[in-house]
Amino acid sequence: MDEARTFRVAAAQFAVGRDRRANLAACLRMIDAAAEQGAILVVLPEFCNHLSWYDDRQQALAAACRPGDDFLAPVAEHAARHGVYVKIHVTLASGSPGAERITAASMLYGPDGALTGTAEKQVLMGSENDHLDPAIEAGPVIATALGPVGLYSCMEGVIHEVCRGLALRGAHLLLNSLNSFALDEAALHIPVRAAENRVWVIAANKVGPLLPADRIDAISAAMGVPPEALDGAGESQIVAPDGTVVAKGPRRGEAVVVADIQPAAAADKRRTDGTDAFAVRRPDLYLPIASPPAPAPTFTGTRAEQVGAAVVRPSGSGPAAVADAARLARQAAGRGAALIVLPELFWHPSGVRTSPRRPDTEEGQAVLLALRAALEGSPAYLACTIPLPDGHGAVLLDRDGPVLTQRQLHESRRHDGWARAGEAEALLTHDTPWGRVAVVLGDDAAQPETLRLAALMGVDTAAVCLGTAEPWETALGLPERAAENRINLVTAGHDAGAIHALPVEFGLWRSRESPFDGTISTPATTAAGPGLTLAPVRPRQAERRLVSRGTDLVDGRPWKLANALVSPRPPAPGPSPVPHPLPGQ
Repeated sequence: MDEARTFRVAAAQFAVGRDRRANLAACLRMIDAAAEQGAILVVLPEFCNHLSWYDDRQQALAAACRPGDDFLAPVAEHAARHGVYVKIHVTLASGSPGAERITAASMLYGPDGALTGTAEKQVLMGSENDHLDPAIEAGPVIATALGPVGLYSCMEGVIHEVCRGLALRGAHLLLNSLNSFALDEAALHIPVRAAENRVWVIAANKVGPLLPADRIDAISAAMGVPPEALDGAGESQIVAPDGTVVAKGPRRGEAVVVADIQPAAAADKRRTDGTDAFAVRRPDLYLPIASPPAPAPTFTGTRAEQVGAAVVRPSGSGPAAVADAARLARQAAGRGAALIVLPELFWHPSGVRTSPRRPDTEEGQAVLLALRAALEGSPAYLACTIPLPDGHGAVLLDRDGPVLTQRQLHESRRHDGWARAGEAEALLTHDTPWGRVAVVLGDDAAQPETLRLAALMGVDTAAVCLGTAEPWETALGLPERAAENRINLVTAGHDAGAIHALPVEFGLWRSRESPFDGTISTPATTAAGPGLTLAPVRPRQAERRLVSRGTDLVDGRPWKLANALVSPRPPAPGPSPVPHPLPGQ
């Protein structure tokens, strides 16, 4: 296997209906078109054999494929004819009559036409729960001539666990098949999975109607979504490990999206400061993610419908920055902000403390005294980070002083020489009169598990003190942390910041007060400029986690199959010979 090579890959988008033969013809036509453009890997959309809507389980069973049947055999034959890999997704029946399982299955055929691996969908979306069975084991990481490959589909990419597990087990390419009308798939949920795991993602979505024509009006009324918005959203794409979309299809219309990729880029998990993002993970802290859903600690108050939040980005450095921060914090409190957030080590340029010596207590205490004075007479809370005598910590304080001190959870090369990060035993929370708050240090926010833990602890609002953030973190990572966990985020950095508020209009199958905007799980974001930025957050909205019927973004995570996330060193594919080489190898 030579991962240093460049390979051409393709994502094909097209429409699928109820006519099985027409659907098969479309699949074969798109495989032909991709192969003609030189692709040696073709990814097809989700539910290629039939619309993902059934009257009952018996209809789902009748429409389902079976290995080697008259739908899948021609796909395998076309893979062999062109000498390409083909990833297809179908409803798949298995088991003996009367005891069949019906799953949503991703299948990868090799260039010799042999089936190299199957991954059943772990997280079912809405009506899929009515007649399909979820996976009972995690999908494989498949050794191919392109490198290690993982398979997933649609809703599995709206939360982080499935893709994270595949990447931790060594996948360098993730192949995503979608059946989605949501515009935020392409804008957020697809590219973030590439960036946070530093892998390639090839994603193929549908176009055209996703629902039966004779049902669409009734379904549209029940969902509060206009019929024209229920077509597949297209925008199939190929995403690089830094989150850059290198090729993208149109919003509507059939298309084959191609790009030349180098899978070897996915082997490098280092952040720009040299920190290995996988090596610093804390599996011991993530155990609740792989545990059965349990009630969060009770919040004894009543979460507010809305409170004010502020991002403060002071100018200058040293004492001048501290004075400016205090001035802006006082102004924010005076304008009703309930939570004020400052960048990581805001008085040091870019949040980097260059001195290798251990900090003394005076450095942080002087900062806290100035900020505490700014809160005098106000009920506001303020979050910032300070150097502690033995590490780096975040502090949440009110007018009386600190109410929470959070040690950094993950190591960072940026703080080498003075901060012993990665020794904190837990993520901490504090209950305010209006909601439950966590404070997250910048490097910790880059790990998707951190804010998942916050959601499991009942946090509704998190203050994130950013240091030097990579572009994907602010553009994709932080909005996704808010979306997939249903948490308001107030994020402050030296070069960027934002207030990500949970929207009132969320999820499907509910009445709406405002028109459907095409998104199902995306925060309302207010970008922060220099100085002071104010915007509301909505703590009570964190209690609403159903993105569709039967699909809970937090408790619906595939916790039974999340062992890779909590294993000290998940097994990765070894250098075993590839059983399905490309032609000429």
